[in-house]
Amino acid sequence: MGKLIVFNSISLDGFFVDADGDMSWAYNPTRDVEWDAFVAGNAQGGGTLVFGRVTYEMMAVYWPTPAAMQNAPEVARGINAAPKVVFSRTLGKAGWNNTRAVNADLSGEIRRMKKQREGIAILGSGSLVSQLAAEGLIDEYQCVVVPVVLGSGRTMFDGVGRKVSLRLVRSRAFGNGNVLLCYEPA
Repeated sequence: MGKLIVFNSISLDGFFVDADGDMSWAYNPTRDVEWDAFVAGNAQGGGTLVFGRVTYEMMAVYWPTPAAMQNAPEVARGINAAPKVVFSRTLGKAGWNNTRAVNADLSGEIRRMKKQREGIAILGSGSLVSQLAAEGLIDEYQCVVVPVVLGSGRTMFDGVGRKVSLRLVRSRAFGNGNVLLCYEPA
């Protein structure tokens, strides 16, 4: 069976978007060769990327552009080549290459994808994360703690409504201050 992974940046105070819904704070401008290699390697991971509409629209505006190819060529190549699924009740058609739009049955579609032994990674998309966490469908949470305090915002678990116990399976600190924490359901 395929594994469903969530990969999100969070602030030190636990938010994945700020009070305005912005995620640009997650970009850590401190140059770090080890971090850059990690990000580039992650982008080549294979498997399907999953987004909600808001994250999809944000990503689709940047990653297929010449600016993305210039700023982060390995990441741009990986993300653009990967199969992508966007879950949305309002988006009729997905224009980004290798993307299909699904407008019904989030949990059922994720279960189907996992049965096909696909590796699946959710990026951003807090509403998807909270729905799938509540149903116990997420196999691993990869959280990058970025050294910034936002003061307010939204967590990726808003609306879960029940305790989800996790256990730390690995961690890694980077020179730019980012810390990767990986958890699985306990």
